[in-house]
Amino acid sequence: MSHVSVRGVWKEYPNQVVLERVNLEIPSGEFCALVGPSGCGKTTFLRMLLGEESPSRGSILLDGEPLVAEPGPERGVVFQRYSVFPHLTALQNVVIGREFASSRFLARLFGAQRREAEEEAKSILATVGLGAHLNKYPAELSGGMQQRLAIAQALIRKPKILLLDEPFGALDSGTKAQMYELLLRLWAEEKMTVFMVTHDLKEGFTLATRVLAFDKVRLDPTDPGAYGATITYNLPLDEKKARMAQAEAAAAEAVPAS
Repeated sequence: MSHVSVRGVWKEYPNQVVLERVNLEIPSGEFCALVGPSGCGKTTFLRMLLGEESPSRGSILLDGEPLVAEPGPERGVVFQRYSVFPHLTALQNVVIGREFASSRFLARLFGAQRREAEEEAKSILATVGLGAHLNKYPAELSGGMQQRLAIAQALIRKPKILLLDEPFGALDSGTKAQMYELLLRLWAEEKMTVFMVTHDLKEGFTLATRVLAFDKVRLDPTDPGAYGATITYNLPLDEKKARMAQAEAAAAEAVPAS
């Protein structure tokens, strides 16, 4: 389960209110696109969901429990700039996620645990279309392939929530179309709740089951930082798409192993 509740959340810094009066209920399995003008708090909201920032007021709950105030394994994140380690191969970049989860301080696995992590990483890399590139370094991969690698990094932790911050902004249109198909398939198969920041309205309406529009409703020309943004529109888009994705994932689970 990955039900997210946002209750009366504000985010304030000295001399600036970024977000105010944000209230939201997102059922498990939704795909939410966060849209709005630059500087309206979308990425700040995403960082609060990740745990890198804490609300100044209010609370964020995951399945009824307060969200842990630091990034955890239940939340995966993919940024616009490829968040991969340049000195590690594709396989090593994904395995390291398991290493940090199992051995937080040493970040090393040995023996059977290491072999198990490598097999899981190979499976995930094959899922995102990188099965033939296990031993390549990020510099040897195209932009789209690097973004696939970043998604694989996030998936090995088996997150309940996937957070995406402009993940496709630097890609060409052809590569974007491939990434859209991949993301929607993974969302259906893994049954994650997804929050994606995007400046591309078409992208948001194409991918999401719900669009959350952020903007300021109160303005003070003499003090631009006096008021923050909030969610001005909460638009459920295509319940049929969500039901179809969930049904496809359930059907895949029901197929007996050969």
